[in-house]
This record gives sequence, structure tokens and C-alpha cells, in this order.
Amino acid sequence: MEKQQMLDKTAEVLQPFETQNLMSTIQNLTLQQIFSNWVLLLAVAGLLFFGVYKRSKTVLLTLFFLVALVVMVKIAMPAPGQEMGLKTVLPFVGFGLGIGGVIVYFTFVKD
Repeated sequence: MEKQQMLDKTAEVLQPFETQNLMSTIQNLTLQQIFSNWVLLLAVAGLLFFGVYKRSKTVLLTLFFLVALVVMVKIAMPAPGQEMGLKTVLPFVGFGLGIGGVIVYFTFVKD
């Protein structure tokens, strides 16, 4: 197999992991699809159990951040083809401040 063929095959395999494809996949996910994926549920349950068992703020805040990020992308991202105007940027600002505020509070203030 030539080098160019190998590069083309690698690019074809990695194409579903492009940012645009990942964002459209996340936007089109339904809660049923998320909760029916046993691998994701097992990973989240494992992280939650580990965080509670070890009483690790870092693990629990990371889990909170990931869940909040999925919710933010689901709610605030505009549909494909729409421009990002002020009405679509404000939810990002709100979610970002909310997520950052919770993390800063639990990390630095509540000790």
C-alpha cells in the first residue's frame, strides 16, 4: 500500500470525528439515545460512584462540567446553516458563566 493510499484511508476513517460532524451528532441526539447507550451510562455511573466513594470534588465537578456542556450544546447551538448572532451568543455566555461560577464556588469559595 502506498503512502498516499494510506493517508487517504486514514482521512476517510477519521472524517466522522471532525468538529462539524461531532457537533451535528451531539445536536441531533435525543435523551432516549443517550440513556439507551449502555457504554455511556456505565461510564457515567462509574465516574459518579468513584466521585462519591472518594468524595472527590474534582471528579464530581468534571462530571458536572461534561453534563452541563452537553446540555449547553443541545440548547444553545444554532441549527446548521444559521449564523451566530447575538441571540445565539447570549445562551453561551449565560451557560459559561453559570458553569464557571459553580466550579469556582465549589473549588475556591466552599472550603
